[in-house]
Amino acid sequence: MKIFAAALGFAWLAFATVASASPADDAFEKLAAAYVDDLPTFSPVGATALGDHRFDHRLDEVDAAARARALDLYREYRTALAAIDREALSRANQVDAELLRSELGSRIWSLEVLQEWAWNPLVYVGLAGSSLYTLLARDFAPQDERLEDAASRLEQFPRFFEQVRGALQPERVPEVHAQTALAQSRGINSIIDTMIVPRIVDLPPELQQRLESAIATARDALTRQQAWLRTELVPAAAGDFRLGARLFDQKLRYTLNSPLSRQEIRRRAESEYAAVRDAMFQISKSLYAKRHPYATFPDDPEEAFKQVIIRAALEQVYEHLPEPDGIVEVARRDLEQATAFVAAHDIVSLPDEPIEIIVMPEYQRGVTVAYLDPPGPLDEGQKSFYAVAPLPEDWTGEQVRSYLREYNLYTIQNLTLHEAMPGHYLQLAHSNDYPSELRAVLWSGPFVEGWAVYGEEVMLDAGYLDHDPLMELAHLKWYLRTVTNAILDQAIHVDGMSREAAMRLMIEGAFQEEREAAGKWTRAQLSSTQLSTYFVGYQEHRDMREAVERAWGDEFSLERYHDAALSHGSPPVKYVRALLLDEPIPQTEGRAN
Repeated sequence: MKIFAAALGFAWLAFATVASASPADDAFEKLAAAYVDDLPTFSPVGATALGDHRFDHRLDEVDAAARARALDLYREYRTALAAIDREALSRANQVDAELLRSELGSRIWSLEVLQEWAWNPLVYVGLAGSSLYTLLARDFAPQDERLEDAASRLEQFPRFFEQVRGALQPERVPEVHAQTALAQSRGINSIIDTMIVPRIVDLPPELQQRLESAIATARDALTRQQAWLRTELVPAAAGDFRLGARLFDQKLRYTLNSPLSRQEIRRRAESEYAAVRDAMFQISKSLYAKRHPYATFPDDPEEAFKQVIIRAALEQVYEHLPEPDGIVEVARRDLEQATAFVAAHDIVSLPDEPIEIIVMPEYQRGVTVAYLDPPGPLDEGQKSFYAVAPLPEDWTGEQVRSYLREYNLYTIQNLTLHEAMPGHYLQLAHSNDYPSELRAVLWSGPFVEGWAVYGEEVMLDAGYLDHDPLMELAHLKWYLRTVTNAILDQAIHVDGMSREAAMRLMIEGAFQEEREAAGKWTRAQLSSTQLSTYFVGYQEHRDMREAVERAWGDEFSLERYHDAALSHGSPPVKYVRALLLDEPIPQTEGRAN
């Protein structure tokens, strides 16, 4: 392992700044390679997820000393980066330098100012669960090796959870975070039960014995951690989940890396909210008239009238429900159909990487309904997982029906377009082909989420499902959720929006079912700024495509444009736009304060 601070240190910095024989590009590429090489220093578990398997046997250190070491190293990288002449870099390296500058600023700010390490127990549940899941979900190495590394990490659970208890400050922990952490922590045992225990029989006797002992050690540590969460953290949790304007705006700058301000995002979202509802009304009028041919509509209907007609049309969408235990199979069938459509209509080049639809691991449930888990950008030949959460076993019949109305057969189609084809799976497979490892590991959430929302629209515009008006209405409802997410994100964390007001906006304003709205309220409390990435990224993708269409004129085609847009990895959209249109590479703003 090459530790930049120790192995290269400031002697390297002096060399990079004074040696005229070493071009700026060479200096930057050495720095970028050192940073990627140092990623296990910051998080061995995170490095495993990225595909760096040199330290798969280690579990993260999360105490004050580890945070101090990370801060020192981030600052040294920032100093070294500032010493490189940006204007002398190639355009591709200018983009990567801006990504690294923003990443370092974000990491330092997160440790010093946001301080989630002190108030967000979900960070640690995710680390513990991922430390095992990332080793076992993909066959990147022989099973014996991966299970031996799992044993090493299990043996470190007592130390890890002791550090967690020392880091978390109950008076700063929001109750919703504590409760969710307690619920998710139970899922770590399920990883042991389903992904480790069944494989023990295949191991050599010595490794069997070690793994069984490690499991016992880890289960004991988990039991003690869950007891602490239940009896100490949850009762004492007294933090405010709302970030407030100052922290939210600072975090938003780092999350989005976009020229759009919070105020501009709100203005665009509220304008789009009205426009989407109007579009839903126009489709709903046609659907309603087919069933009620003698119905008449006022020339200038009031919002209450539109509301009734849209709801009546959506009831036609809700007539098409999956079986409660059949969502995964429906998603599998939809993926095959969407893939064939993309190929037949020359929308974008298809990747070769495999994809598998799976039931969402238990330790990840409770925040989102589905996600795409791609292979690490440093891994090769591994599959993506399209994970779908099962219905909770303790739900009532009414709650199950509410959920299935929201995730009906049309909505699951849209979900699959977003998560898999031509959404996250396709886009990230293209992204992993870009040669810069630094850009691969510093991918942009707004680019990725925005592409997925944009990809849904592209498919509908191209005639997916033969312009079925029910599918178009379901898609608009889904997009209205994206718009509403951006409003909720800042309204909750900055404006103090109440649960009642949020639920009213989602259920009445965006036509969401109660189960979906309740889940989103929880998600909005547990996260901040991420809910804005979908809408902001989509807006930037739309703006970029319109600009490129104007520039390319008759030479524009969907496949040519999409392949070009995806050929640069997943940096913020503003950089891809600059590369496609030969514009100056935007510079990252200064550090938030």
